[in-house]
Amino acid sequence: MQLKAGSRLQSTACDTQVIVVRAPKDEVDLRCGGHPLAAAAPAEKAALDPKHSGGSAMGKRYADEGLGLELLITKAGAGSLSVGDEPMLLKDAKPLPSSD
Repeated sequence: MQLKAGSRLQSTACDTQVIVVRAPKDEVDLRCGGHPLAAAAPAEKAALDPKHSGGSAMGKRYADEGLGLELLITKAGAGSLSVGDEPMLLKDAKPLPSSD
């Protein structure tokens, strides 16, 4: 799937919805719950893969720094995000500078 920054995608296996914050130039096999993300809601949800059922947290960012991919969760769900079978990691918050 070719991604663009600002694209809204949703899981075909759970309630997860994301916005693409940063997109790589190459195509990406982006999944949630073990199934590909889609631009529109499917008529019928696919079965959630137990290996990819860790859940996603609303308002959190998930990233794959190697690919240059970053997603923002706009609606939480039971599926976990992955690129192929490789899970995406929760992006850490940047530490604020100290104000001595």
